[in-house]
Amino acid sequence: MRDREADWLPIPEAIERILGVIEPVGTEELPLSELVGRILAEEVTSPIDHPPWDNSAMDGYALRGRDIQGAGPDFPIELEVIDDIPAGAFPSLPIGEGEAARIMTGAPVPVGADSVVRVEHTRGGATRDVVGSRVEILAYSDSYRNIRLKGEDLEKGDLVLEGGRPLRPGEVGLLAMVGRRGAIVRRRPRIAILSTGDELVGPDRFEEVIAGRKIIDSNSPMLVAALLEAGCEPIPLGIAADDEESLLEHLQRALELEVDALITTAGASVGEFDLVQDALDELDYTPDFWRVKMRPGSPFAFGTLSGIPVFGVAGNPVSVLVTFEVILRPALRKLQGRSSLYSPTIHVRTGEEIPGARGLTRFVRVRLERAPAGHWVASLTGPQGSGILTSMSAADALLVVPEGVPAIGEGELAEAIPLLVGDPAVTALDFKA
Repeated sequence: MRDREADWLPIPEAIERILGVIEPVGTEELPLSELVGRILAEEVTSPIDHPPWDNSAMDGYALRGRDIQGAGPDFPIELEVIDDIPAGAFPSLPIGEGEAARIMTGAPVPVGADSVVRVEHTRGGATRDVVGSRVEILAYSDSYRNIRLKGEDLEKGDLVLEGGRPLRPGEVGLLAMVGRRGAIVRRRPRIAILSTGDELVGPDRFEEVIAGRKIIDSNSPMLVAALLEAGCEPIPLGIAADDEESLLEHLQRALELEVDALITTAGASVGEFDLVQDALDELDYTPDFWRVKMRPGSPFAFGTLSGIPVFGVAGNPVSVLVTFEVILRPALRKLQGRSSLYSPTIHVRTGEEIPGARGLTRFVRVRLERAPAGHWVASLTGPQGSGILTSMSAADALLVVPEGVPAIGEGELAEAIPLLVGDPAVTALDFKA
């Protein structure tokens, strides 16, 4: 690896090359109760009209709109109640001139009725034996309203949901509405995580951190959390030492576990002990590129190990998370079979001058606040070093300073990537102002 020339790819080209390699994982069928957050892997059409009949949108009285024109509190119009239609029942009589039927929300509208007057715009009508009583209509504003027409939501044969769509509660409700007990979805991608470095220990050896002999491995827990939030199944492989034997042992384990991708942290640069790429070269590894024109996170490597995508990420914790948001998320979304791959962006105004990075696209951690005028104002979360993890945990978004831009001045317009929670259920909407 140390003898290889850096590619220094622009970010779009790096992502494009990664996406060209990745194929979606397989599918499984799940019941409705387990679908939320998963990615639909089939097209769903409606076998029915919905609603299946004209039905009432209100509790009130079904009648003819022409019969109540001009009605008001000082000029009530009286109608004869000829039917009572609770929810789950069907009309027994059509509605004629001067007639009405008491009706509940969702109940079918009788033939002849073209309006439902809500109950609060009426007076009278018996509480129990309403048929044969009379009701006064106190307003005509409900004329020709409050009826949900047959098929206005879906018609038989309509495409309900397309494949590649994240399933949120609304989509699960739609599936139930068209009679589905479940759906075919992409299984959760299994992503292995390998931290590397003799200096790293887990929380079980924190006393060595306190003694100043070791550094805690925050990357593995962060990536576990990020992958879970992204709808994947994380497979932590532990911490590999800075020697080829340990690295090969951990990499072989990734192959034995039949994961869908591998993320390594650290060991992808040019230092004497940055041996991850050298260990990969001992196996069936095909390198694609090394180095991306971004800060933080430029020492990024990508290739395939026995056909498995391998993402080599820089070891600093902020670099890990920024690279995850910018490069890994689109790749993971394609692995999941999503049709929308890129994160939404918003336009913000800077609350202070924000420097760029010469020759690189810079991603700056910012807090967002609403200005009185309604737009977002972005301010730095503090020092922006790639080892300052508090700058990431305090951030609402990553502000983008494009390559070649020396700085974005205070009050200028900039683009930012919101750090959204619950990514599996977020579609790639365009939030640009």
